[in-house]
Amino acid sequence: MQEHKLNRLFAQSITLFGCILFMSSSAIAQNQSTEPWPELTRTHKPWTRWWWMGNAVDEPNIKAQLEEMSKAGLGGVEIQPIYGVKGEEKNYLKYLSSEWLNALDYTIKTAGENNMGVDMTLGTGWPYGGPQVTQEDAATKLIIDTLHLSKGEKIDMELLPKNEKDRGASRPIEILAFDNSGHYENLTSLAKDGHLKWKTKRKDYKLYLFYEAKTGQQVKRAAPGGAGLTVDHYSKLAFQNYVKPFNEAFSTHGKNLRTIFNDSYEVYGTDFTPRFFKEFQERRGYDLRPYIQQLLSGNNETANRLRSDYRETLSDLLLTQFDRPWTEWANEKGFLTRLQAHGSPGNLIDMYASADIPECETFGSMPYEIEGLRREEEDIRQGDADAVMLKFSSSAAHISGKQLTSSETFTWLRDHFKTALSQTKPEAEDLLLNGINHIFLHGATYSPDRAEWPGWKFYASVNFNPNNTIWQDASELFSYIANCQSLLQSGQPDNDVLLYWPIHDVWHEFHNGSLFFQFKIHSLDEWLLKTPFYQTNQEFIKKGISTDFISDRFIEEAKVINGEIVLPGGTYKSLVVPPIEHMPFATLEKLISLKEEGASIIFQDLPSTVPGFFEFEKRCEMLKALMSENKLKPTTDLWEDLKMAGVKHENLVKSGLKFIKRKVEGEQLYFLVNHTAQNIDDYIPITAEAKEVIILDPLTKTFGKAATQKQGEQTLVKVQIPSGGSLFLKSGKESNMPTWNYSKPIETEYPLEGEWTLSFISGGPQLPKTTKINQLKSWTVLSKEAEYFSGTAKYEIDFENPDEQINHWRLHLGDVRESAKVWLNEEYLGALWSNPFQIDIDTLKKGRNSIKIEVTNLPANRIRAKELRGEEWKIFHEINMVNKDYKEFDATKWQPMPSGLLNTPTLQPLQLDNN
Repeated sequence: MQEHKLNRLFAQSITLFGCILFMSSSAIAQNQSTEPWPELTRTHKPWTRWWWMGNAVDEPNIKAQLEEMSKAGLGGVEIQPIYGVKGEEKNYLKYLSSEWLNALDYTIKTAGENNMGVDMTLGTGWPYGGPQVTQEDAATKLIIDTLHLSKGEKIDMELLPKNEKDRGASRPIEILAFDNSGHYENLTSLAKDGHLKWKTKRKDYKLYLFYEAKTGQQVKRAAPGGAGLTVDHYSKLAFQNYVKPFNEAFSTHGKNLRTIFNDSYEVYGTDFTPRFFKEFQERRGYDLRPYIQQLLSGNNETANRLRSDYRETLSDLLLTQFDRPWTEWANEKGFLTRLQAHGSPGNLIDMYASADIPECETFGSMPYEIEGLRREEEDIRQGDADAVMLKFSSSAAHISGKQLTSSETFTWLRDHFKTALSQTKPEAEDLLLNGINHIFLHGATYSPDRAEWPGWKFYASVNFNPNNTIWQDASELFSYIANCQSLLQSGQPDNDVLLYWPIHDVWHEFHNGSLFFQFKIHSLDEWLLKTPFYQTNQEFIKKGISTDFISDRFIEEAKVINGEIVLPGGTYKSLVVPPIEHMPFATLEKLISLKEEGASIIFQDLPSTVPGFFEFEKRCEMLKALMSENKLKPTTDLWEDLKMAGVKHENLVKSGLKFIKRKVEGEQLYFLVNHTAQNIDDYIPITAEAKEVIILDPLTKTFGKAATQKQGEQTLVKVQIPSGGSLFLKSGKESNMPTWNYSKPIETEYPLEGEWTLSFISGGPQLPKTTKINQLKSWTVLSKEAEYFSGTAKYEIDFENPDEQINHWRLHLGDVRESAKVWLNEEYLGALWSNPFQIDIDTLKKGRNSIKIEVTNLPANRIRAKELRGEEWKIFHEINMVNKDYKEFDATKWQPMPSGLLNTPTLQPLQLDNN
C-alpha cells in the first residue's frame, strides 16, 4: 500500500509542477509515421549539481547562469550550498536565512522561465546535519570497555570510556558482569551519579561497560549557516527534529521545488542509536545483552550470526526510521525525493526503492576498447562504475514502479581541466545501458562574472560551466544524452529475470568483526565482486539475458499472474536464486508459494541454513523440512530452465554490442552501444518479432526503416555502428517511414593536404598569431603563446574535388584535441566531439571546395601557464583545491596537452548500400 501511495503522490507532484516528465507511449506511436523522436521535456535533458560556494549568490548572476545552462541544453539544477571563497565573506548568505530563501525562490522562478527545474539537498555539504542537531540527536556509536575482576575484588569507579576522546559526549547505558561459565549479571541499576560500586562474588568476572557516545562527525564541506553535527540516521525523532527549520522555511518558500536530494551515505562509524537494544529485541526476537561476549568474539559461527542480526537491525532502522519517513515528509510538502543509498549499512535495494528517484553515482574513469579513445594513466582515477553496482539503483526503481533512475555522473572522470567531451560519452552510455535514465552532471560551480578566469571551482572535477573550454561544444553532449533519455524514459523496463540478492551471506561474513558494515562503491571487492551473485549476473550479461535484482522485502510483495511474477513495477518470467548459504525462512516459504502458483523459481543451489542467531537450529530444521516437503532441487541446467520459462537470449551480444531493452506500447525498444575496437556492419539478431524495425541515431537524430530478415523466431536487423557509436532499434508495425541509408566505404582515401591557415579566434591567456602550416600537428609546438593557449582555433583550406563522379563522402578528422565544428563551402555540417571523429558529406562542388574546422582544446594548458607565472587562483576555504589523488594540485608539473588537429583529415568515398 505504501508503494502505491507514493506512486500516486509521484504522479500528483508532476501535475502540480506543470512538468511533463514523460512523453506517453501512445504519443510516440501516433507520431511514428513521421517523427519517432519524443518532444524533449526538461526531464529528458541532463541536469547538473550546482555548487553555491559560500552561498555568495545574487540575482543577476543566478539569472545569467541559468539562461546559459538552459541555452546549452540542461534541464535543471540541484542546488548544493558548499564552503566559500576567500575574500567573498561579505557576500555570503546564511543558509535558510530570509535572504537565502529569497535567492532560492528567485532561482526556482527564473529556472521555470527557462524551462528548467530545481532540486536541492536538505542541508549544506554532506551528510545531513547542521546547527539544529543537538548532541542528543547526533550520530551515535556504541563503546564497549572491558574490565577483568578477580573473585572478592571491590570496585568504586567513575564511569568514563577508557579513550579520553570519547568522554566528551558519552553516557553509561549498560553494565554487564560475566563469570567464567558465561552467566551474567546486569549491574546497570548499581550505577549512581556516574559511579559504580560493586564487590564480586566468589568468582572471576569480566565487566562489559557500555557507553552511548557520539561520533562527533560534522557536516562535510558545510556552507555558511550549515555547519553542525551529523544527524542520527536511525532515529525518526532525530529526523523530525532535524527538519523543523525546513518546515518553517517551506511554509512560505520553495514553492515549485521539484525534488529533495540526499547524497551518498557518508555517516561514518555510527553503529548505535539510543533505542537500539529495544529495537533489536523487537525485530530479532531476543535480548542481545546476554550474548555480548559471543558478539565480540572472533570469526566463528555464533559471533557471525549475532553480527548479522546487529547489521540487519541497523539496516531496518535506517529504512524505517529515516529513509521512508524522509520521503513521506517530502511528499506531504509536494516534493519528490532522490536518494543515493550506496555507502549505507543497509539493504541497497530497499533503500534505493524508498525514494521517488533512486540515484547511483560513478566515480573515476572506466576502461573502454573504443578505437582512438584516450585514457592517460597520469590523468585518471580507476573507476567504480561496475555495471552490477549500477543496477542496484535501477533494479530498485524497476521493481517498485519508479519511472526515473538518476546518477551523479562524471565525478573525477579525469583530473581538473583535463576532461574531454569524447571521454564522457561512453561513461554516460554505461549508465544508460544499466537502467539509469536521468543523468545529473557532477557538476557546475556557481561563478559570478566578477570572478577572474578560471572562476570559482569545486574541489572535485568535472566542472561544466562557460569557464571551461569544453562548454563550447557541451551542448552536443547534452543533446545526445537528452535524445537517449527521451526514449529510455518512455514505456517500461523489459528485463526478463529477477536475480535474488543474498544480503544475509554478506552480513554473516566476519568483516574484521565490525558491527557497522557499509555497502560502498569504493570497496566492491569486500561485498560484491567475489560473490556467486555477482558471477551469476556476469553470466547473464554474457548470455544476453536482462536482469533486475530483488530483495527479501520485494519477494514478499510478489504475485503470480498467468505464470509471470508481478511486482509493483512490472512482470518477470523467472526468478533465479544464485548459490546461497543463508536464506530467511519466510523468503523460502514465499518462493515456494510463488512456484506452486505457476511461477518459474530456479535455484542454482539450495540454502543450507537460515540467517541470524535466534533459535537458528530450530529454524534451520524447519528450512530443511520445507525444502524436503516440497522436493526442492537445484537446477541442473540453468539455461534450459530459463528457456522453458520463456526467457530468450539476445544473441546480439555475440557481436560485442551492449544493450538495454524497454517495452513501449507492446513493442520493443533496444539501445545498442559499440564499445569494442571494431566497427560493426552486419545483420544482428533481436528477439522482437516485428513487421518492421526503425533505426534511430541519437547522435544526429536521424531515423529510418532498417533492412531486416527473418530467421526462425528471431528478426535480423542490419546495423552499421562504428567503434564508439550507438543506435536505437524500435520494433513496430508497417509505416510510411523512410528507409535507413546504409553506406559502404570505398578503400581509397584522399588526404586534405596543402597549406592550412590556422587562426586563433577565442580563448586565452592571449590569442597567438595566425599562421600558415603544411604539416598538421599540435598547435602547442608553434610558439610559447600557442603552448599556453586554451580556446578555439580555426583551420581553413581550399582543395580540389578529388573525384567528381563520387556523390557521397566521409570526412575523417583523425586525432582531434578535443572537439570540432565543420563547415564545407560555408555550409555548417555539424560538430564532432566523440569517437569516431567523422561526418558524412552528401556532395562536393566541382572544382575548388573549402573546408573550415573550428577546434577547441582543453583548459589544461592555460591553467598550467597561469601557475607557471605564479598567479594564484586557488582561493577557496576548507579543502581548497586537490588533484585526482586528493593531493596538492600543481599544474606546473604537467606537460602541455596536445591541441588542435594532430594529423591530416581525409576524404573517403562512400557507396550507398541498401541491399
